[in-house]
Amino acid sequence: MRVVAPATEASAVNPSVRRMDAKTMRRLVESAPVGRLGTVGTDRHPHVVPICFALTGNVIYSAVDHKPKRSARLRRVANIEATGRACLLVDEYSDDWSRLWWVRVDGRSRVVGDANEARAAVAALTAKYEQYVERPPTGAVIAVEADRWSGWSADLR
Repeated sequence: MRVVAPATEASAVNPSVRRMDAKTMRRLVESAPVGRLGTVGTDRHPHVVPICFALTGNVIYSAVDHKPKRSARLRRVANIEATGRACLLVDEYSDDWSRLWWVRVDGRSRVVGDANEARAAVAALTAKYEQYVERPPTGAVIAVEADRWSGWSADLR
């Protein structure tokens, strides 16, 4: 796992601006209830959607669930199949800007083809989201294998 803490002009000017360490980034990602998955297709147009996800080891899993969708063929799945790359952004916004933070995880992505891995991913999602207990996701399972973590926080976490 490569951890990158971005240097910013703000951190040079304001010592309360903090770069996050790997342990903190992981803790914040694991506990985040939702993230935004970014993909890009062969048309080079970005596509960002909110997702439910679970972090298992160094892999972020998400699955197509029963929530209403415009189509059964989701663009995020097509983009991942086409490019094999994705990123997940989790963050916290507050009107108290001293509480702001974000973590971005970039990585190789794929649609999980192995049935055992897909079952384990759905089990991790079900453990995190009570909404999945009675109705687990049955659609495509997406895996993002983290190879770069970056994060920022307005205060030390």
